[in-house]
Amino acid sequence: MKKIILFLAIALIGFVACQDSTEDVLVEQQSKIDMSNFYAFTDEGTDLLSKSSNSRNCQSMKVLNRQLNENPGLFKKMYDIEYNTRKAIAAKGKPGGGGGNGNGGGGTPDPVPYVGAITIPVIINILEDNAGDVTQAQINSQLAILNEDFNNNNPNTGNAPAEFAGLVSDVNITFTLAVVNRKISTKSTWGTSNAMKDVGQGGIDATDPSTYLNLWVCNIGGGILGYAQFPGGAAATDGVVIGNDYFGETSGVYGDGRTATHEVGHWLNLRHIWGDGRCRQDDFVADTPSSDRSNGGCPTYPLVHCKSADMTMNYMDYVYDDCMYMFTDGQNDRMRALFVAGGAKASFVGN
Repeated sequence: MKKIILFLAIALIGFVACQDSTEDVLVEQQSKIDMSNFYAFTDEGTDLLSKSSNSRNCQSMKVLNRQLNENPGLFKKMYDIEYNTRKAIAAKGKPGGGGGNGNGGGGTPDPVPYVGAITIPVIINILEDNAGDVTQAQINSQLAILNEDFNNNNPNTGNAPAEFAGLVSDVNITFTLAVVNRKISTKSTWGTSNAMKDVGQGGIDATDPSTYLNLWVCNIGGGILGYAQFPGGAAATDGVVIGNDYFGETSGVYGDGRTATHEVGHWLNLRHIWGDGRCRQDDFVADTPSSDRSNGGCPTYPLVHCKSADMTMNYMDYVYDDCMYMFTDGQNDRMRALFVAGGAKASFVGN
């Protein structure tokens, strides 16, 4: 009897030890992805220059703050997307990292950021005072600009200073026109409440955001150029909003169509280049320098903050359209991590 009891005790100890070991492995695996600097909410008062007269007026972070307050589950969704993004980027640097299309299960390597060309069909939803106010030429030029910027064909890229020239990335994403929806509206301004995305409020409903980028063009008002919804938000409001004066080739310092490039960057999970905070608040991209502010106008290099030169020419800063001309390799990885199997935008590539 004593032998039986002793045997059961040893077996129980072994089982507990094995279970503890498994839990330790899971904890160890989880700890390899550092999430300690993740944030979603931002303090809108920390940007030292965003309210200046020569600063781009992007409302993406303000809209995100509002959505986080309205939807308690959004933070967790964004956290999970960020975790998977960092996991895919970390796998890229490991021997035997996945090919970008694996699911990371069954002992297979974790997928790295998606490899290969990506095509994104675009639904353009136009709300205008009179039919044709937003011209076909604007539509054509906007798609051409997006394709230029996301395929490293911006002619100004050759001006990149030596410090950043080796970081310029070809994102290899092509945008194609799927449908143009037009609607006459007597509404003078739409604001940022997402009313333009709701037919019940006079707008145009989104079309299948799992397979289309929905882009709304309207008069936002308040000098706002545009805003985007980050991955993780509600399907009904998924997409990008652009002010009709800043859509495609128009006029002025924001008339070269780069508001769409900036906002689509947000839609693909890029933060502002300065991280919307002080020097230690990051944009989650390793190869972009720290800064404590946005930059407006057309700065002369080097413009130094946080003990390093700002990458003012990055599409995710606030400079004039003609003075932004690059994404980095790190930003490319971050966007492409959304397209791996199980990723927030995997459906665009058939995963």
